[in-house]
Amino acid sequence: MIRIHALTRHFGGLRAVDGVSLTIGEGTITGVIGPNGAGKTTLFNIIAGMVPPTSGEVWLHDENITGLPPHELFYRGLLRTFQIAQEFSRLTVRENLMMVPGNQSGENLVKVWLQPSRVRNEEEAVARKAAEVIEFLALEEVADELAGNLSGGQKKLLELGRTMMVDARIVLLDEVGAGVNRTLLRSIGDAIIRLNRERGYTFCMIEHDMDFVSRLCDPVVVMAEGRVLTTGSALAVTSDPRVIEAYLGRRGARGVP
Repeated sequence: MIRIHALTRHFGGLRAVDGVSLTIGEGTITGVIGPNGAGKTTLFNIIAGMVPPTSGEVWLHDENITGLPPHELFYRGLLRTFQIAQEFSRLTVRENLMMVPGNQSGENLVKVWLQPSRVRNEEEAVARKAAEVIEFLALEEVADELAGNLSGGQKKLLELGRTMMVDARIVLLDEVGAGVNRTLLRSIGDAIIRLNRERGYTFCMIEHDMDFVSRLCDPVVVMAEGRVLTTGSALAVTSDPRVIEAYLGRRGARGVP
């Protein structure tokens, strides 16, 4: 689904991403791991149109999307979440979900006055979709709670739910497990697996929790110093001496964190 060719991004003399080429297969849950400073988030930011590459290309199927802004990628079905959730804290969970679909007639004041039935029908359809997402993610108990009052794990579920409001084709998950308790992390993992298997979502996720990665991801891409170090199954990459060295260096080789 995504092809990345010779991608680089320089910040002054720092090569945050240095000649990365990889593919994200349609229908996969691809993991991206690596030590801090490996270039993972910068890579995501380039794919998602948040920063332009210094050189190289990003392709979505047969379309070159290099440098397209996030709002254009949104309408092509490419979405991303963030390590720190970006909810609208003063809106409820339900309202956060209903905000997502673009080009709603209710956003146009003229249509509000001249086409009230159209606006009402669209809003009812969006509300039904939000209710479906809330049920899918088991968020019924907090559906009408302000999003700012949610726990960290619930906010991550809400971010995942927002991608469901537009039936995304590919979702970039940036450390969806960061700061989440084990019970909610399992719920998030279950939701990702269901979206992948039942609805055909393609995911690419940055994650440090290797138990979580091992449960969900195949393949796993390992980055170090802005480059792709190796790609393979979770078991294969975590057994690779180069990966152990990249993570642990001189601290020993008891396993990849």
